[in-house]
Amino acid sequence: MLLIVLDLAGIAVFAVSGALAAVAARMDVFGVVTVAALTGLGGGVVRDVLLGITPPTSLRQWPYLLVPVVVGIAVFAFHPLVSKLRRAVQWADAFGLALFATAGAGTALATGAPAVTAVVVGLITAIGGGVLRDLLVGEVPHVLRREIYAVPALVGAALVVVGHESGLPPGPTTLCAAGAVLVIRVVALLRGWDAPLPPRLPQRG
Repeated sequence: MLLIVLDLAGIAVFAVSGALAAVAARMDVFGVVTVAALTGLGGGVVRDVLLGITPPTSLRQWPYLLVPVVVGIAVFAFHPLVSKLRRAVQWADAFGLALFATAGAGTALATGAPAVTAVVVGLITAIGGGVLRDLLVGEVPHVLRREIYAVPALVGAALVVVGHESGLPPGPTTLCAAGAVLVIRVVALLRGWDAPLPPRLPQRG
């Protein structure tokens, strides 16, 4: 039950960011809903395919499809108001990152996946939807553009796996891991931390 709740909450949050990106790209209502759905569901679909869960959970249970569609329509209708909450959406996206990273790792462990696989699956679950969103609106994925984004997801997924391997109860472990992801991401946003870039090449005369 905890994994389902985490999944749906993460889908809703990421769907908001996808819908806002589609609105900014001047897509019509179908485009907005499509990008919202792919952003919300993309990471989970990739996770399920990697774990051999077919068809993916989001295509077998109607709430998984309903949530991003409703969110996409709502953002399309009220996007001027939602756009003013961009900072709040960033915080919400941080929550989504935390939820998806930990839920993805937990799902992998529940299927009997090895520890390393669970960490990788957690990371992919967390960043997959955002990568699809950015590609659909014609941008270089944010995760590849200096932002401290993938690292918190990797830490959260790793903490879930460490807790599992240590025999700790899954519920509190997942919540603590999600909290760690959230703290790292929020601090990075507040302080403007970026990943290092390579040095500029010298200009030829």
